[in-house]
Amino acid sequence: MYAYNQFDQTLVDQRVDQYRDQTRRYLAGEIPEDEFRVLRLMNGLYIQRLAPMLRVAIPYGLMKSDQLRTLAQISRTYDKGYGHFTTRQNMQFNWPTLESVPDILADLAKVQMHAIQTSGACIRNTTTDPFAGVSADEIEDTRPWCEMIRQWSTLHPEFAYLPRKFKIAVSGSSSDRAASQVHDIGLHLYHNEQGEMGFEVLVGGGLGRTPVIGKTVRKFLEPQELLSYLDAVLRVYNLNGRRDNKYKARIKILVNAVGIDAFAEMVEAEWQFTKGKDLRLPTAEIERVKGFFKPPNYLSVENAQSSLKAEMAAHPQFAKWYKQNTRDHKQPGYRIVVVALKNQLQAPGDVSHQQMDGIATLADQFSFAELRSTHDQNLVLADVAQRDLLSLWLKLTDLGMARANIGTLTDMINCPGLDFCSLANAETLILSRQINETFDDMDYQYELGEIQLKISGCINACGHHHVGHIGILGVEKGGKQVYQFTLGGSASNDASLGKTLGRSIDQDQVVVVIGQILDVYVQQRKTDETFLQTVRRIGFAPFKERVYGTHQRSAA
Repeated sequence: MYAYNQFDQTLVDQRVDQYRDQTRRYLAGEIPEDEFRVLRLMNGLYIQRLAPMLRVAIPYGLMKSDQLRTLAQISRTYDKGYGHFTTRQNMQFNWPTLESVPDILADLAKVQMHAIQTSGACIRNTTTDPFAGVSADEIEDTRPWCEMIRQWSTLHPEFAYLPRKFKIAVSGSSSDRAASQVHDIGLHLYHNEQGEMGFEVLVGGGLGRTPVIGKTVRKFLEPQELLSYLDAVLRVYNLNGRRDNKYKARIKILVNAVGIDAFAEMVEAEWQFTKGKDLRLPTAEIERVKGFFKPPNYLSVENAQSSLKAEMAAHPQFAKWYKQNTRDHKQPGYRIVVVALKNQLQAPGDVSHQQMDGIATLADQFSFAELRSTHDQNLVLADVAQRDLLSLWLKLTDLGMARANIGTLTDMINCPGLDFCSLANAETLILSRQINETFDDMDYQYELGEIQLKISGCINACGHHHVGHIGILGVEKGGKQVYQFTLGGSASNDASLGKTLGRSIDQDQVVVVIGQILDVYVQQRKTDETFLQTVRRIGFAPFKERVYGTHQRSAA
């Protein structure tokens, strides 16, 4: 994992001192509200419906155990004893006071963390595959490239005031687990026909009011020119993106307006000023950064498979957890473990301070003191020896974190909605509670197979409903909260935007409609066919007939 040098630490410490003084002057009435708003956003602080919200950066989702312990301590000291992992792999605290934020930032700085560029019209946290460096289907570890992007983009003076926020995702495996095609820039590592490793560059993806799948702007980019090319893309956007209308300010609007071919020509012209010059990455620098991400000291594990089979036979619930929540590891004798943050008692993505402390201890014991946050609001222990899986499962069970539901209906993405967000139009957390209560039979969920359910409380789509196999969008109509359903979305290799099923549904009928949709799937699917495959094969008509042919309580 990357470790701060003296320049990194000095920068973060100085930012804490600056913001402490800015906060003092604001509270003393020396800085007006509109000026302080810009300053607090530069430090990750929003004002939500009920309290301030602080968003902490977790670069490409990677944490040391002591960093998670610090997040736990912050939640106990300054918040209400929990934190919330987001779809950008960051953590949010929903209840800090304005006065306490400088102290929180100082505590974060002690463990090489901060909240810089987690909000505002700038380059946000670069995200990647949570299995980077360990996945069996990996082409190359993306974390060093994410780190180089982080260093280039942090406090970049030219891109501090972009037309709108800007998001980059990097994928380095045959399976896209980073939702890269719905980002402003998506980067795909691959080998071309000559066997050379490079990046396919996509631009103009995104969700929100205008959902768009990204388009390829350059088929093959030499890795050494990664930063110079990103710089060219950002310059074209910064110069030409709209600033008169924030709803039309994202790069996807610019790409759509000029066309991908014309946009590519603009980038190529701009690239001539930086290509092969100061921003070209020297081989020595690439190797230096890669040196922070070397494999840990794996044990030589023998006969792990036979003992594992015996343990699963003796513990059927452990066997289910193994199947649902662990994945293939490139190192023999090891597994990737996904820790579910989707239980019946907490909002999706929430984790208590006791659980944070507990999982940090488990990372120390079982995964080389590192862990990762995921795009779909879970945690990952990436390097667990198979011989330790049963012990880990037992301890996760004690923490209430061993629910074997990864990839199932209840492993949903859910934005905070009207319970917290000042932009939301409808409640969402009540839906996750109702879904968990109604579909609590895990054997039924296993029988359904993979279903990605994503819920947003407004058109900004923080819950990524557009790319859910089942998407739910809360809206307000006539002073009433109602919900629109979409089907057929995907953020994976076969990325697609879901299409609206029909008219809006009352809140008390949302779970009923989910059940009707699932009934159609069970009746219509072919052997081994997933929900998404069935939707794409049979179309919407059978689902519409079941929902609207029998549902008499739909909103107008």
